[in-house]
Amino acid sequence: MNDLTQLHFHLDKFVATLTMDAPPVNALTRTLNDELTLALDRISEMDDVRAVVLTGAGKVFCAGADLKGRASVIKGPGDLPAHSRRTRECFHAIRECAKPVICAINGAALGSGLAMAASSDILVASEKASLGLPEVDVGLLGGCSHAMRLFSHSKLRRMALTGLRVSGAELYRLGIVEACVEPELLMSTALEIANTIAAKSPVSTRMGKHTLNVIESMSLRDGYRYEQDMTAQIGKTEDAKEAQKAFAEKRAPIFVGR
Repeated sequence: MNDLTQLHFHLDKFVATLTMDAPPVNALTRTLNDELTLALDRISEMDDVRAVVLTGAGKVFCAGADLKGRASVIKGPGDLPAHSRRTRECFHAIRECAKPVICAINGAALGSGLAMAASSDILVASEKASLGLPEVDVGLLGGCSHAMRLFSHSKLRRMALTGLRVSGAELYRLGIVEACVEPELLMSTALEIANTIAAKSPVSTRMGKHTLNVIESMSLRDGYRYEQDMTAQIGKTEDAKEAQKAFAEKRAPIFVGR
């Protein structure tokens, strides 16, 4: 991924780390937006990646939309709808990435940054992290639909209507993140989860994430039936047979991703 300029890609033992690096606050520029979408689409088809950690360089995870660069992107008819579509697809690329995405929130994740976190599969936070929807202060909206997946009715509306930021410690208390740790422990915590996932059958985690995405908006009856159908498909794979054989033989399984 040598063609990326505002996003750093690092691969180690089946775990890819994506680090947003658009100084000074990792605002979602058009470049960063497009590079995130491109990288996650590529990762979906990379056999040597089984899990992803998404984080930000510096003190901020992502400060939200790039308001300063907005004028250079939206110049005439059709530009705003195209810009909105690109932004939506960036968040969808996280949610729809075939590999589980662990979001390591190193600092403030505001607006678009909150949407990135909410689109991820597992969240961990630094003690310096926070989630917020500051758009009310600049006469805009954004990220509320994604925030609804994380916050209660009252908390979300308070955030959207007042600009309230929720700290990492409070996010942990509310059960929104898996851990709130000292800044220097953030990446090791996220990587520990990612490596645990990477040690599982890649076909099972890939199909498992897909199933979780699909059943999220289904009724209990339809969702569980879909899950049962997917379980039957997974059970026919080489990895499933290897997992069962390894369990019986009391040894670690060797997965091939088929």
